[in-house]
Amino acid sequence: MDFFNYIRAVGTGPKSNRELDKVEVDDAIESILNQSVPSEQIAAFLLGWRVRLETADELRATFEVCDRYVKRKTIKNSIELGYAFDGKSDFPYLLPLIGKYLKKFDLNLVVSGDELQPAKAGLTVKQLHDTIGFDDNIHYFDRAEYFKELSALTKLRNILGLRTAFNTVEKLLNPGNSEYAINAAFHKPYVEKYHTLFGPNYKNLVIVKGNEGAPEIFTKAKYWIKDNGEINEHIVDPEYFGIKYVRSVNPISIEESIAMVKNPSDELEKLAKLNAAMFLITVKKATNINDAFEMID
Repeated sequence: MDFFNYIRAVGTGPKSNRELDKVEVDDAIESILNQSVPSEQIAAFLLGWRVRLETADELRATFEVCDRYVKRKTIKNSIELGYAFDGKSDFPYLLPLIGKYLKKFDLNLVVSGDELQPAKAGLTVKQLHDTIGFDDNIHYFDRAEYFKELSALTKLRNILGLRTAFNTVEKLLNPGNSEYAINAAFHKPYVEKYHTLFGPNYKNLVIVKGNEGAPEIFTKAKYWIKDNGEINEHIVDPEYFGIKYVRSVNPISIEESIAMVKNPSDELEKLAKLNAAMFLITVKKATNINDAFEMID
């Protein structure tokens, strides 16, 4: 089909906009990933689609197209972590600290990275990996290698400068064939959407209301687990465990963020333990955060 018809479907206003069917989404995303249509049309479609709001079915179809492109290498006993590709600027990464507490449980972590994507300019997982490296139980997958077609859209996405459907589907593409995953949701309505989108691919998926769209908890937060078809909500409060992390009032520079990871404070170490406990819940080694924290501590 002429790609312009897809632009019309998402960008001509409430009276004429319509949902794309699975065949149309498949064709549109293939055209975008292969860049077989002009970049201006790609940008117009992604922008219109974002404004119109992508439906759950459209996102699932998009995910299925992307899934066909991913080159995988199985990492046994692993949890995939859905970090956003636009980085972190308000909080440091706990990832390198969490990993060391999971070694005694023979657990591996799988993370993905690429050059900075829209919409905020934070420290990316790729920059963190390239600067300090990761322990041997944290497996880094570079998207330029496992999904070069999406990576090649980085320049176009940065010119557009806005979040698109790819920001949603790219976080859990499972290059490590992980059986478990943790993703972050900004808003509760996304919990059901993420379970529908990603849930069928894992034995267990935990959704947390993490800071900056990352699967890391610094302050009192909710997390959701689907059990017997029902999504159950839970609360974890760091202060209950004697943790009182004080967030910086200003954005953290890349240099400051890396320094905080290299020389963590006592509070960051405690937060790493608490997050590691959450990961034990994810792999079903514990059923609640209190028991899991005792296992870590």
